Amino acid sequence: MSSGAPRGQGQEIRLSRGASLSDFADKINANPGSLVQEMFNLGEMVTATQSCSDDTLLLLGEHLGFDVQIVSPEDEDRALLAQFNIDLDAAVDEDRLVTRPPVVTVMGHVDHGKTKLLDAIRKTNVVAGEAGGITQHIGAYQVVVPHQGEERAITFLDTPGHEAFTAMRARGAQVTDIVILVVAADDGVMPQTVEALNHAKAAEVPIVVAVNKVDKPDANPDKVRQQLTDYGLLAEEYGGDTMFVNVAAKPGTGIDELLEAVLLTADASLELTAPTDGPAQGVVVESHLDKGRGALATVLVQKGTLRAGDSIVAGGAHGRVRAMLDENGKTVAEAEPARPVLVLGLTSVPGAGDTFLAAEDDRTVRQIAEQRQARRRAASFANSRSRATLETLMEQLKEGEKTSLTLVIKGDSSGSVEALEDALFKIEIPDEIQLKVIHRGVGAITESDVNLASASSDSTATIIGFNVRASNKVKDMADRANVEIRYYSVIYQAIEEIEAALKGLLKPEYEEVELGTAEIREVFRSSKIGLIAGCMVRSGLLRRNGKARILRDGVVVAENVTISSLRRFKDDATEVREGFECGLTLSGFGSPQIGDVIETFEMREKPRA
Repeated sequence: MSSGAPRGQGQEIRLSRGASLSDFADKINANPGSLVQEMFNLGEMVTATQSCSDDTLLLLGEHLGFDVQIVSPEDEDRALLAQFNIDLDAAVDEDRLVTRPPVVTVMGHVDHGKTKLLDAIRKTNVVAGEAGGITQHIGAYQVVVPHQGEERAITFLDTPGHEAFTAMRARGAQVTDIVILVVAADDGVMPQTVEALNHAKAAEVPIVVAVNKVDKPDANPDKVRQQLTDYGLLAEEYGGDTMFVNVAAKPGTGIDELLEAVLLTADASLELTAPTDGPAQGVVVESHLDKGRGALATVLVQKGTLRAGDSIVAGGAHGRVRAMLDENGKTVAEAEPARPVLVLGLTSVPGAGDTFLAAEDDRTVRQIAEQRQARRRAASFANSRSRATLETLMEQLKEGEKTSLTLVIKGDSSGSVEALEDALFKIEIPDEIQLKVIHRGVGAITESDVNLASASSDSTATIIGFNVRASNKVKDMADRANVEIRYYSVIYQAIEEIEAALKGLLKPEYEEVELGTAEIREVFRSSKIGLIAGCMVRSGLLRRNGKARILRDGVVVAENVTISSLRRFKDDATEVREGFECGLTLSGFGSPQIGDVIETFEMREKPRA
C-alpha cells in the first residue's frame, strides 16, 4: 500500500467517542498522515487532529482490518477515575452498611396536583412560586414522619409533568427507590401518566398510586383503579400488590395514609442500605447559576457522607464545598445517604443527572473535571460535524440556500435548558428550513451571548431567555447589534412561539384562485388605444390590472395577459361583475377574436398547516 498505513488482522482497537485520526494512529503505531490519505481514498476529507464521528472511525477500522470498539462514556469515565484509584462500583462490606431513608419521586400528568401534594406533605407553598402553577424544575426535599413509634425520614423528588420534561422524569426514576404516581380522580389516566409509569417500570422501582382530587364532585377513584389495571397496576383491594391511596392535596386528606403506604412498601420490597463512611458519591438532581452565590447544584448523596470543605467533582464542574443548605435554606454540616442538599462552591454549573464524587484534594478533582470537559468537547464536536465526503460537498453547498432559525438558549437551570432544547428539536418542520442551537447555557444573558448571536455565520441568532433576564447594558448592546432577545417563563409558550416563527420562515406558497370569465362579443379598433374587446361577463368578475389567460375553442392561446383598461360605456371601471357588458384592452395579447373567452385569476398565499 502506497500510503504506508498498517493492516490489522481483526485486532481490536478501543477508541473514545470523538477520537481523531492521530489518536487512531497512536493505537496502531502509524503515521497520522497515512490515515488522512486512507480517508481521502475512501472519499472523505478529514484532518489528522479533527474529531471524527463514530461512523468515520468504524469505516476506517473496517477498511484497514481492525475491529474498532467505540468506548461508551461510562466506560471512559471508569477508566479515567481508575487513574486516580477511584472505583465507583467497588463492593462495600456488609458491616459498613446502615439503613437509609427511601428516595421517592412524585410523578404524573401535568396539572394533576403533584406539587400541591408535596405542598401538603411539607406544609409549605411551592406552587405559588411556579410559573403558571407548573413545576419547571426538580425539587428535592426531606421530611420526617412518625411511623410505628419511630421517626422516619423520606426524601421526595418533584418532577415536572409537562411532556417536554421526559429526560428529567427518566432521571428522576433512575435515582429513586419508590415512585408515587399521582392521578387526578376527575381526569383519569393521561399521556404523561402512562409515560411516568413506563419510566418507573424501566427503572424497576415499586409504585404507590396517589389518587388525587377525590374531594371534587366529579371524582371517580374506582375508574382510575380500573384504568391502571390495563397498564399492569392491580390494586391491593382487587387482589394485586400495588397500594392505591385516595388523597385530596388541598384539604390535606389522606396524606398520612400515603406516607405510611410509602414506608410499608419500602420495608416490604426494598433493602435500603448504604455506607456512611468514606468519600461521598451521588447524583446532581438540578443545577443553576445564582447571581450572588455562583454555581449551585442540588445533589442527592447515595454513598458516604458529604461535608463542608470537601473537594468534589460533578460532571465537568469541580470545586470545594463552601456550604451546604437544606430545603429550607438552613446550613447543613454534613449530608448522609439519601439526603438532598444545595451545594455552593463549584466553579461551573454541572449538568442535571451528572454523578458527583468527593476526592482527596482540589488537584485531583480539577484534573478529573478538565479531562471530562476535553472528552465532552471532542465528542460534541464530532457529533456536530457532518461527514464531508466528496459526494456530499454539493449537497452542503445547496444547504446554504436553506432558511435557518438560529438560537442561543439560556435558562435558570440545566434541566430546563435541556428540556427546552429537546422540545424544540421535536417540532415538525419542513426540510427547507433548519433549527440550529449554537449555544446553550445556565445563567443570565451576557454580552458574550449577544456577541455570539450577532456573529452567527448564517444570520443573526435569536436569544431565548428561560426564567433569566438580560441587564440594561446587555439589552442596549443587543439593540445595537440588532439581536432579538425573547423571554419565557412557561415552557409551552416558548415551544408554541418558536414553532410559529419557524413556520413564518417558510417561503410563502401561492395558489391560483379564479375570479371570473368573460366572452368577447365584438372587437373594435381605435387609432389611439388599439384593439378594444367588447365583452359580456359570464361568471364572477373582471378586475382592472387583473391577470388573465385567453381561451379559443377551449385551448389556451395566451398566458400572463393583463387587463390594462376596463370601461362601462364611457366610464372607467375598477371591476365589472357577472351579467354586465364592458369594454377592455389587453396588454400582452394583440389579436383578440370574437368568441374568445377571457379567464381572470389572482395568486393568493396559501396558509401553512
